[in-house]
Amino acid sequence: MILAIIMFAIAAVWLILSIRSFKQKGFLLNNAYLFATKEERKSIAWKPYYIQSGVAFLGVAVVFVLIALTVIYEIGIFSKIAIVVAVAMVVYAIVSAVVIEKNIKTKYQK
Repeated sequence: MILAIIMFAIAAVWLILSIRSFKQKGFLLNNAYLFATKEERKSIAWKPYYIQSGVAFLGVAVVFVLIALTVIYEIGIFSKIAIVVAVAMVVYAIVSAVVIEKNIKTKYQK
């Protein structure tokens, strides 16, 4: 039961990060921002990256909730769903990064 409580607590942290990202509040925890120069940080519209981070953090929160449910109920389907969600989040992160970069390049080429 202690493990489930820890998993729910971790999920809550990720959920808070997700909500803050969707609201575009606080520090942007995204590689595009972290590796950007000071000039890029001032000139780039960061909204798509906040949304990308919000979705990813929400997915991680869901994974931790599913793990907690697996621990509590000992039903394997929750862990299988957690794996599917985790894989979907990896795919989402890759696809959304490509789409964002494509949109930025298209915008600046005009």
